[in-house]
Amino acid sequence: MTAHTYGRESVAEKVKLLMSWNIRPDQEAKTFEFMAGELAPAIQQLGITPTEAWYTVYGDQPQILVGAVADDLGTMNGVINSVEWQELLDELNKYAENYEQKLVKAKGRLQL
Repeated sequence: MTAHTYGRESVAEKVKLLMSWNIRPDQEAKTFEFMAGELAPAIQQLGITPTEAWYTVYGDQPQILVGAVADDLGTMNGVINSVEWQELLDELNKYAENYEQKLVKAKGRLQL
């Protein structure tokens, strides 16, 4: 991720965090409660903006895909390296298995 300079201003590229996981057996209701009641608000409080949440009903893909955007890589790294982020992931892991996350350059559409 880089910043581009236009004239005198530097424009940072937005960064998207993609999180995916499968729901632990018998944890669907609790997973969705956690996502709506804790995960989304906590992400916002940490300084990144949730952009989408997808639930896979059919196919060989992770059941859940969640995206969140930060204004720049420094902001995103600050969030995902924080104690608060680790505590949030510890809570998520009560409901999730095979959790993965990756950072990509944000685009205005679904990203995998």
